[in-house]
Amino acid sequence: MNLRWTPGLVCTAVLVVVAGCVSFPSVKHPPLAYPQSPATNVVDLYHGQPVADPYRWLEDENSALTRTWIEEENKVTFLYLEQLPEREFLRRRLTELYVYDRYGVPVKQGSTYFYTRAQGLQNQTVLYTSSSLTAEASVLLDPNTLSTDGTVALKSYAPSDDGTLMVYALSVAGSDWEEWRVRNVATGKDTGDVLNWVKFSSCGWTTDGRGFFYSRYDAPPEDKSLSKLNEFQKLYFHRIGTAQREDTLIYERKDHPNWGFSGLTTDDGRYLVVPVTQGTDTRNRIFLKDLTRPDAPVVPLLNDFDASYNFAGNEGSTLYFLTDLGSPRGRLIAVDANRPEKANWKEIIPQGEATLETVRMVGGRFVALYLRDAHSEVNIHNLEGRLEQRLSLPGLGTVSGFTGRQSATETFFSFTSFTSPSQIMRHDFSSGGTTLWKAPILPFEPTEFTTQQVFFTSKDGTRVPMFLSHRKNLNFKKPAPVLLYGYGGFNVSVTPSFSPANLLWMELGGVYAVPNLRGGGEYGQDWHQLGTKLRKQNVFDDFIGAAEYLIAQRYTVPKRLAIAGGSNGGLLVGACLAQRPELYGACLPAVGVMDMLRFHKFTIGWAWVSDYGSSDNAEEFKALHAYSPYHNLRPNTCYPPTLVTTGDHDDRVVPAHSFKFAARLQAVQSCQNPVLIRIETRAGHGAGKPTSKIIEEGTDRLAFIAHELAVPMPVDPAEGTNRRVYELRK
Repeated sequence: MNLRWTPGLVCTAVLVVVAGCVSFPSVKHPPLAYPQSPATNVVDLYHGQPVADPYRWLEDENSALTRTWIEEENKVTFLYLEQLPEREFLRRRLTELYVYDRYGVPVKQGSTYFYTRAQGLQNQTVLYTSSSLTAEASVLLDPNTLSTDGTVALKSYAPSDDGTLMVYALSVAGSDWEEWRVRNVATGKDTGDVLNWVKFSSCGWTTDGRGFFYSRYDAPPEDKSLSKLNEFQKLYFHRIGTAQREDTLIYERKDHPNWGFSGLTTDDGRYLVVPVTQGTDTRNRIFLKDLTRPDAPVVPLLNDFDASYNFAGNEGSTLYFLTDLGSPRGRLIAVDANRPEKANWKEIIPQGEATLETVRMVGGRFVALYLRDAHSEVNIHNLEGRLEQRLSLPGLGTVSGFTGRQSATETFFSFTSFTSPSQIMRHDFSSGGTTLWKAPILPFEPTEFTTQQVFFTSKDGTRVPMFLSHRKNLNFKKPAPVLLYGYGGFNVSVTPSFSPANLLWMELGGVYAVPNLRGGGEYGQDWHQLGTKLRKQNVFDDFIGAAEYLIAQRYTVPKRLAIAGGSNGGLLVGACLAQRPELYGACLPAVGVMDMLRFHKFTIGWAWVSDYGSSDNAEEFKALHAYSPYHNLRPNTCYPPTLVTTGDHDDRVVPAHSFKFAARLQAVQSCQNPVLIRIETRAGHGAGKPTSKIIEEGTDRLAFIAHELAVPMPVDPAEGTNRRVYELRK
């Protein structure tokens, strides 16, 4: 079923109606009895400056004291959330909005099509195969059968070149650790191959299907698998039918604990291309192994560590790379493996005004995916780089896909926007035509919503774009509730994407606002660098500038403005909460990096030094300490209502960040605005979270901000009410 809204007066018990206009008083909060969080006298000395860390004890996730603290905090949080009057309606409507089919982009290997599909409320996506686009599909792998609570997820899969075998990666409870297995596609049975301690790995099949290249770490201590530093990744070859202990070590660097390796095989089977990364630094190296010679070593090809080089494909010994060397918005170059010196490079697609984010060599062409003001454009070039075609897209949205072999006659891609979930398109290289393959039947009407792009000026005069999505008929004569979401880091571009929770927010009359902050990749490498290390404050200034713009343009007022972000975006929310607490009506920091002085001491945290800097460096310490959310919460300050969210199995941003931040925020809070932390059990950083948990957490987050921002809820008219009503439509 689906909701159809009918016009009516918006008012609830917490709103005051005067002469037909609605005012928004502060929500009254009862005092909360938070669990005891003893502050200790731990003090560290950084470059001569003492820095207190009173909640260091919460870093030990296995201690009895921490486990008790988690249980007690969750009791307070869930008791508060369960009593919110908005919660039940939001749970029911959010559940309805998830009842649609979610398709993945098909991949064709051999004569078989592979694609994922999640139907309605299925916890995990299911992998299907079919012999043609019109044939009935068969289930190849259903992760929903692998656990009773839906917390075993299919993270990725990689069919062999002929499509007869498939490697697939499983993750349990949201962990980044993966277990790899191999399945026979014809029989649907596993071969018995099992690989453990795999993380951040690609899969490169040999053309004969006898094995594949992958990356792994040594096994960590059992009690530290979710927090121990991940160092010394190694590249291996696994032969089908053998035990993991027999795998061949292809490459390692005992002198570089922070180097990471991927193993990509070329379509013709001639080369193993090895991108060598160093944390999240966008620069990388490229090494190469000649697979036509069994004893050939892995040798450097591009070893200056001066730019990013993303492999796009090859023609014989000519290798194509998307690079930002001398071109911060990206260009495509050709490198001869036999003469790799820069003087011999050839430019295929030059840098343009838009940001070139991805190039796929498929169907005997280059498919180039661009970002123009943070939304997708797609150009198709021939192998000499000449533009052949610009694809027509439905609007402001995000495109992904375009996988396939160089001999392919077709390819597939998805298009999504803030107001519509992914539709899957098929492009025919022979005709140049693009047709719709799959589009979900939706429990709402997308045409009732709209997205516009505006530009505002940040503190230092920088022009920053922002997407605003809402109902077409939204009346801005009164302040609207606004949910402002941001990220701003690691060269990640925040482009239009669909979320049922955000759609529900818009249904309620809310505005979903997404600024493209510096630190991201929307305008290329220059934009990214302007939000890193000593310039990280630019990111927070941009986000604060977005909030101030929305208020100045009378979209909203502070009491009706909520801010949200996850991971690096959780840091964003935490820092902006600490710097400008009076600017927001509610805050939702999720799985955030909150202790900027110790983040590099856990799991993969060391990898973020390229973006953040390190407290081990005196100058960078000053910048980090100046904005670190945990360290900049001030006593006797009234902070906005805050709901911190994290997962107890998060082994990327360890939950101690959120634990310490929440404990300190509760301790310094000077008013009765609630400070809650919701700690999901058997959940990690976010990937692979089952639909049931996504709905539960989404309900709680929406209920929290709807309550704090005084957003009225529709109710069933049969119950009798003077509030805005809705009718159910089958």
